[in-house]
This record gives sequence, structure tokens and C-alpha cells, in this order.
Amino acid sequence: MELSAYNPNDAAEIERLFVDTFSDSEGQSEGETIGRLVRNFMSSTDKNDFYCFVAMEGDQIVGGIFFSRITFQSATNAFILAPVAVQTEFQGKGIGQQLIRFGLDALSSDGVDLALTYGDPGFYCKVGFQVITETVISAPLTLQHPEGWLVQSLKGGEIQTIKGKSLCVEALNKPEYW
Repeated sequence: MELSAYNPNDAAEIERLFVDTFSDSEGQSEGETIGRLVRNFMSSTDKNDFYCFVAMEGDQIVGGIFFSRITFQSATNAFILAPVAVQTEFQGKGIGQQLIRFGLDALSSDGVDLALTYGDPGFYCKVGFQVITETVISAPLTLQHPEGWLVQSLKGGEIQTIKGKSLCVEALNKPEYW
């Protein structure tokens, strides 16, 4: 298994990975929705505002993750992890966790302070995230499942309250993702 930053020439294969994976687990409509999200990240988000990492098995992309910038009134350097996909037949082998750790290490090396995500605490707590409330850090849009708002310090410190609103990149700025 090889982990690396994505190659823009692989954009169509990465999009297909997300469409297929989410279609398998959540239905075709959700697969198309997440496919649109990753297409928009890769085609219209400033390259300084997102990261994409992939897991390769031979010449096949079997997993992928995205991180996109979240901004605050303060000068906090932070990114949101979403979405994550591992091909259905490769799930349960720790590939998603390896990818997340790889991505978090890369962000930390680039001076990012915080990583946030919105998802299953049972999964994300395994890779160092902790549940927070919006009184600690506000989400960019209304959360359908507030118990899934999570954060991780990439500098090793305690999580501090960040006052004020947050903003995400345009690709993620849609209620259906929250």
C-alpha cells in the first residue's frame, strides 16, 4: 500500500472512487452528491485551500481523503477532513485510518494548527479526534448531527475556544454536507 498526495491527472478516477464507495454504502443519490463535492474540490478550490491524499494498491487508487480550509476571525490555521472513501472490497483493513494519519502528518508539517471533521465519533476518535460542541468551535453551517463535530490539535496542545463564525470553502458550503 502506497500513500501519497493525489495527482491531478487522476481526478476522474478519484471522483469515481467516491461515487462508487458512497453509492455502495448510502445509495446512488448520496454517491452522486459526494462525487460532485470531490469534483468541485479538485476543479474549483484554490490549491492552497485543499489537500487530497490517496492510497494505491499497485496502480489502482483504493482510498482517498480530502481536507479543505476552514477560516475563523482569529488567525487559526485549520482544515476540515471530509470526505473519506475506501473501496468497498478494501474496507476493514485500516486503510482509512492510515490515510487519515498520513494526511494529518502532512498538514502538521505544513504548519496547520487544527483539523476538524464531521462524522462518526466512533471512527474518528480512533485517529485522535475528540467530540466538541459549537460553543467551542462553530461549524460553518447548521449541523444535522451535532454529536459528530470533532477536532484534533495538530500542535499537541489543548483545544481552545475559537470565538465567532467559521467559513468553509465554497465546494463544502452547502447544507446537504452538514
